Amino acid sequence: MSNNEECCFAKILKVIDLLQRNAEKIDNIDNSCTKPFLGGCPNLACFNTRPVTFYTSQNNLYTIEYQAEENGATVTRSSSVFRVEKVDGCCVTLSILEDNPDTTDSNRPYITTNQFVTINLNCVCVLQCLPDVVVDCL
Repeated sequence: MSNNEECCFAKILKVIDLLQRNAEKIDNIDNSCTKPFLGGCPNLACFNTRPVTFYTSQNNLYTIEYQAEENGATVTRSSSVFRVEKVDGCCVTLSILEDNPDTTDSNRPYITTNQFVTINLNCVCVLQCLPDVVVDCL
């Protein structure tokens, strides 16, 4: 697809990126990927991320490896949960999220790895939006 107007995922991800950058709340509650605010209800909590996952045409979940520190050693882990950082045409730059080891706050299920990946949206067949969350230290 050479025409970026045909890249429907890019349009959705641009909305998510804009929502994550702006704290503006809107009273229209919609539970889709394009819900016009982050969180369960407007003005309730300061959610800052709408995590996403991607699937290929063979229904395979996109999983990315990243490096993490564990007990003083560098280990390789993998994640399939991302935060939209930038959309450029049919490419999206994502920060890789990992499960939060502190499970005491259900609004903070992920932490940032401070590592990024770029995905060509022409290779993606399914975009799944997960419930809005708070990701600290962005």
